[in-house]
Amino acid sequence: MAPLLTEPVASAGGRSLSDWLRWQEQLNPRSIELGLDRSRTVAERLDLLKPSAVTATIGGTNGKGSSATLAAGIWQAAGYKVGRYLSPHLLRYNERIAIDGIDAGDDAICAAFAAIDAARGDLPLTYFEFGTLAALWLFREARVDVQVLEVGLGGRLDAVNIIDADAALVTNIGLDHTDWLGPDRESIGFEKAGIFRSGRPAICAEAAAPTSLERHAEAIAAQWQCAGADFAAGWTQTGWNWQGRGIAYAELPLPALPGAMQIDNASGVLALVTALQPRLPVERPAIEAALRALALPGRYQRVGGLILDVAHNFESAAVLAAQLRAERCDGRTLLVLGMLSDKPVAAVCATLASVATQFFCAGLPPPRGLPADQLVEIAQRSGAQASAHATVASALQAARASAGALDRIVVCGSFLTVAAALEETRWGT
Repeated sequence: MAPLLTEPVASAGGRSLSDWLRWQEQLNPRSIELGLDRSRTVAERLDLLKPSAVTATIGGTNGKGSSATLAAGIWQAAGYKVGRYLSPHLLRYNERIAIDGIDAGDDAICAAFAAIDAARGDLPLTYFEFGTLAALWLFREARVDVQVLEVGLGGRLDAVNIIDADAALVTNIGLDHTDWLGPDRESIGFEKAGIFRSGRPAICAEAAAPTSLERHAEAIAAQWQCAGADFAAGWTQTGWNWQGRGIAYAELPLPALPGAMQIDNASGVLALVTALQPRLPVERPAIEAALRALALPGRYQRVGGLILDVAHNFESAAVLAAQLRAERCDGRTLLVLGMLSDKPVAAVCATLASVATQFFCAGLPPPRGLPADQLVEIAQRSGAQASAHATVASALQAARASAGALDRIVVCGSFLTVAAALEETRWGT
């Protein structure tokens, strides 16, 4: 275990990004501590609360990352300078903060951290709060035209919500993080609706959204728009159509990321982009270019003969299973699965057992990682054949040894699982 750092790394002599991140993990004993007071106080000291950039905030259970990436891509293709903030990352922390599609460098992030540390006083910011403030600081310094911010957890009390978004999009609502957000879709929907603002566009990409979203939007007099009622998408033989308020696009190219859910995500993004047209005019060619270029590591990504997907809850597992069923496979589907203990493990296993012949269960690191033997027990209760492996690397090795020429190997269950598989295949390093 790394020794506890009681001094900021800048004054302790270390200035590397890894030093900063290690120190941040120990500064606040809680890895998750919801609330806006700490972040807002520091942001106010740094003059970050009223950005000159247009702000689009994106929350929801699944599809936030791809939606934020698509929105940023559209505005960048239209000629705007764009900051995009995502979390978590797969391989490098720098993936979280990008300006015009280029990840922030170590030196830039360290400079932001130093400014934040100097402003925070004795406030014990969390790892996520440091990252959020760093993104806002870097976007301000770069003078971006628009900043696209992905919510980390929930919405109402997430650090991203210190900024009053000019428009907000909720992708969908699923049962995830129930210990923090509530036991059902209505309570979770209320937490995620906290990113809406009075008088500003409040968009939901899920047609069957919990009523708590619309009720909150109406209560604060936000400009509510919902899929199916205010905008809609439909497949065609060669692409898809979109109809919104006062505008329609026919035969758009399919998003480069596969899966039916990407149409739902893209539809919500188009509603967001349309809502901000008065401030950020966009023409069709920019939309087409961004759809064709849409890419995000770990989202049904093919690398080294593997299919990699960060699906880690019931809804995302169902989307993954549907995509696997839709694609022809003449052999078996072998699943390398590693999950965190606070996820709906039984539901994920039951869903994926409908498409996977064999589970290779990988243990993930404590304290949240689920040991392989426990994951095997849960997988077997779902009717799957399963074997236990201490690490993702050993599970992947076993799956490859078992695979025949016609079989496919799918790696999923967590960002940690996919990241370990990417490292094992030496991709992106």
